[in-house]
Amino acid sequence: MSKIDPFGAAAAIDTPLGERAMYKLDALRGLGEIDRLPYSIKVLLEACLRNLDNYVVTEEHVKALAGYDAKNVGEVEIPFKPGRVVLQDFTGVPAVVDLAAMRAAIVRMTGNESDAKKVNPLVPCDLVIDHSVQVDAFASEVALTINSEKEFERNNERYQFLKWGQQAFDNFRVVPPATGIIHQVNLEYLAKGVWESNQTLYPDSLVGTDSHTTMINGLGVVGWGVGGIEAEAVMLGQPIYMLIPEVVGFRLTGKLADGVTATDLVLRITEMLREHGVVGKFVEFFGPGLAEMPLANRATIANMAPEYGATMGFFPIDEQTTKYMELSGRDKDLITTVEQYCKAQGLWRDESHDIVYTDVLELDMSRVVPALSGPKRPQDRIELQAMQSQWQQDLSVTFGKPSAAKQSTASEMEAEGGVTLATDSNGGSAGVDVEYNNETFKLKHGAVTIAAITSCTNTSNPEVMLAAGLVARKANALGLKAKPWVKTSLAPGSKVVTEYYKQANLVSDLEALGFHTVGYGCTTCIGNSGPLPKPISKAINENDLVVASVLSGNRNFEGRISPDIKANYLASPPLVVAYAIAGTVDIDLQNEPITQDHNGNNVYLKDIWPSTAEVQALVESSVTREQFETQYADVFKGSEEWQAVESTTGDLYGWDEKSTYVQEPPFFVGLTSDVKPIEKISGARVLAKLADSVTTDHISPAGAIKSGTPAAQYLDENGVPKSMYNSYGSRRGNDRVMTRGTFANIRVKNQLAPGTEGGYTTDFTRYDNVVEKPEDASFIYDAVQNYKASNMPLVVLAGVDYGMGSSRDWAAKGTFLLNVKAVIAKSFERIHRSNLVGMGVLPLCFKDGQSHESLGLDGTESFDFEIDDSLQPRQDVKVIASKADGSKIEFVTTCRIDTPVEVDYYRNGGILHTVLRNMAKS
Repeated sequence: MSKIDPFGAAAAIDTPLGERAMYKLDALRGLGEIDRLPYSIKVLLEACLRNLDNYVVTEEHVKALAGYDAKNVGEVEIPFKPGRVVLQDFTGVPAVVDLAAMRAAIVRMTGNESDAKKVNPLVPCDLVIDHSVQVDAFASEVALTINSEKEFERNNERYQFLKWGQQAFDNFRVVPPATGIIHQVNLEYLAKGVWESNQTLYPDSLVGTDSHTTMINGLGVVGWGVGGIEAEAVMLGQPIYMLIPEVVGFRLTGKLADGVTATDLVLRITEMLREHGVVGKFVEFFGPGLAEMPLANRATIANMAPEYGATMGFFPIDEQTTKYMELSGRDKDLITTVEQYCKAQGLWRDESHDIVYTDVLELDMSRVVPALSGPKRPQDRIELQAMQSQWQQDLSVTFGKPSAAKQSTASEMEAEGGVTLATDSNGGSAGVDVEYNNETFKLKHGAVTIAAITSCTNTSNPEVMLAAGLVARKANALGLKAKPWVKTSLAPGSKVVTEYYKQANLVSDLEALGFHTVGYGCTTCIGNSGPLPKPISKAINENDLVVASVLSGNRNFEGRISPDIKANYLASPPLVVAYAIAGTVDIDLQNEPITQDHNGNNVYLKDIWPSTAEVQALVESSVTREQFETQYADVFKGSEEWQAVESTTGDLYGWDEKSTYVQEPPFFVGLTSDVKPIEKISGARVLAKLADSVTTDHISPAGAIKSGTPAAQYLDENGVPKSMYNSYGSRRGNDRVMTRGTFANIRVKNQLAPGTEGGYTTDFTRYDNVVEKPEDASFIYDAVQNYKASNMPLVVLAGVDYGMGSSRDWAAKGTFLLNVKAVIAKSFERIHRSNLVGMGVLPLCFKDGQSHESLGLDGTESFDFEIDDSLQPRQDVKVIASKADGSKIEFVTTCRIDTPVEVDYYRNGGILHTVLRNMAKS
């Protein structure tokens, strides 16, 4: 809290919790038009005002925010101190590994074992274990049990480590497995709306190690995803240094038409905001459409902020917020205090205030129609009525398969003989005979092989979840089933969902269509979809079929959902059920029958689709406060399996050289207190030359570890059977796996390895030119070992939106450990740019209109970067690319080290190196 109060902002407030202190924004009226500030900017302002010390946070920071000019924001840096941190286990395990490594390092630096305690979270931190459950078993009453058993079998070593962290660190809690998805647990339980410390109230705020941390913006809480590197710094008391953002206002009017869902709405919003361009900006929602919008719908919209590119998608606190807090079991005195505090601070949504935004977009919600997004990006929305024609176009253009005017209807797919259709060389259009589970069918292009109700984006929303249950009820009454080639799954984001499904008597209907509960966690959306049945997988791969998944998630990037599936579509939970019944995306669900009933009568989507009134009635009768209170009453205790996990104790972790899950990373080994000046990078060779929209999934995959790859070879050498490879995401505590897995996504295409997909490159220690034959390409990891032996630094060339997607710190850590010193891209996604700086990797942008293609860079060049210790934020950096014949290509890039503090991080070799050196000196 601030020890000085130059603005006279400190005040007392009498609340149901007792008398508390606050820092009133009203005290700053002379510095700007406080009432016209976006609500999200007011939260940043309050944090600066409360933490003012004229050292980290200065009066100038407060004045800059109080005088915020949305139409001319400029480039002003501020420090933001979030109130807390949330972590999920895929990103949380490496964060705790880093903290353990920092403890070991500081003891080595100072020689004093008691200094280990200096490395400790200074703000409240919650880690929710939600990314480790995989869908191995499905469509079975024992699926939940089997998947849970496999989860503990595969991840026991990781869980032992997290239990050590729980006892070793203060301010650190672990929510055990099978509780729910991190963002749903945060929405339903962890968040408070208003926090307090030392008897002082302040707006709840956080950063999280998952990009969809923004879901909490729906509750009026400022928060966004950062890489684990930044999150660790916040845990250790550092602020987030950021440029004051532009805020785009999004005005919502009207209400959704009958039968249209919140998922349809967020897909339209995502499309609009991606087209407008909001990367690095806040989006703030306002307008008369918010008055009756349920908070769960707001959370769905806020969840997908990373998909529309924004730092946040913020909804101010109002009556809908407190109504949800009441429903979800929050303390009633807290709820009253939230309203009282927010009204006193001008943080309560008030449409009479004329807020000024940088830009304003508007959407009449009554014009939103049912839709999906895909086949590769969340922003590529397809209206349901156009889905079939778009699929046929994508089959031809995107996937390079001959497209029949119409491949088949669902009923034709069921018939063994089918009809004679145009076919490609592998019979994809005519179909491939498959025998599975005592049934024979033809598998064709467009077959839906995964239909998953998954991801907190939608599982937190009772309206769409109950709508899915109603579709299942109506379909079950007609005797309809999911097609036999569809892997169905239901992964609720918390056990509250199961409780209201039971209350609504929908469990048996969902299970009748194969939607049995498979686990409480982030499954298909994160890539934990598990293997497809072997006969189906075999048919897909042997015949090069382009099959599809339909999931209620937020991400559908290449290679993420399943290695067997190339086309992935985001959709509402009720549409997931519908497509499971149809069994194909090559169908016009608006006009064609979805299937036939047991009497051979055509059944249309409209026959099984619930009205909005039906859904609302079921929400009101089935979702209760008691469900939340019961399920969160003892949330940190966990199951018997969790309680049985044994762990070590002590301040320092005992690293086990034989572990394939947890290893001490090399980041801090040999670290001294000396800081070397920034020096020129010379003689860098190109490791990867990439196109546009390369995601953090491409750079550091979370899914399955493919046999024969360097990561698999490492596991083989350490006696790990293939059945226990687990996933890259689960092994993020082991740098030896993750470095080998960097750029190893099965769909990544490196232009230095033509004809290949996966982690391949040309090794220029062996060849002078880009290899022409795929068999001459080297694994990226293997090539790097040769480059390191030759003391050659490396560079990556990329296109637009490099690093879009998840806040995956290993995409930067792996890049660093591969000896990449710089990345030159046309543009960076926000979090990955920050992560690169946080690992001491130089991010550079081509000037407008330039790219590696336009400059004639073929990747065979040797690169020199003219930088030195006088480096400034966003300065021009000259690059000289020398070709083998002696010719040179000289061009100027923009340094994307954006702030003075980031320059210091880069000079130190990374943010954690900076923090550790400061701790050792203190």
